[in-house]
Amino acid sequence: MQKKFKTVAVGGTFDEFHKGHRILLFKAFEVGEQVLIGLCSDEFFKKLNKPHPAAPYKKRLEELKDFLHDYGFLERAKIIPLNDVYGVTLRKDNLDALIVSKETEPMGHVINGERKERGLSPLKIVVIDMVPSENHAPISTTRIHRGEIDREGHLLKT
Repeated sequence: MQKKFKTVAVGGTFDEFHKGHRILLFKAFEVGEQVLIGLCSDEFFKKLNKPHPAAPYKKRLEELKDFLHDYGFLERAKIIPLNDVYGVTLRKDNLDALIVSKETEPMGHVINGERKERGLSPLKIVVIDMVPSENHAPISTTRIHRGEIDREGHLLKT
């Protein structure tokens, strides 16, 4: 089946690898022949000032690779450490699209703004809806760390 884009990018911390992460990646592999996955480095994660800790890069990388292997995506993926919000998105002629969630869509527009400043053409932005948990609030790593939901979005406390 012909893919819509030759190369797409997606980025994140991918901590507590959950259903939302899987759906984001499924979309990336659905529309892109090759998928560049920016995985937040430990140093970059610290700068994000999240309200919770994250597993070490190596552990998050292992979980991500396990997912890619299990679904036959490994040979179409390239995982690269993400040390800032831009990753490889400001290079010339290496990407066609960004795959983002509704939550991270504004960053896609920031990236395209910076690309424009540098004389690069904008990337197509493919947005997926946030994946809802049992109580219809989005699944998020923060909610998992708080003990509200599990990685599938099932409620753990009322």
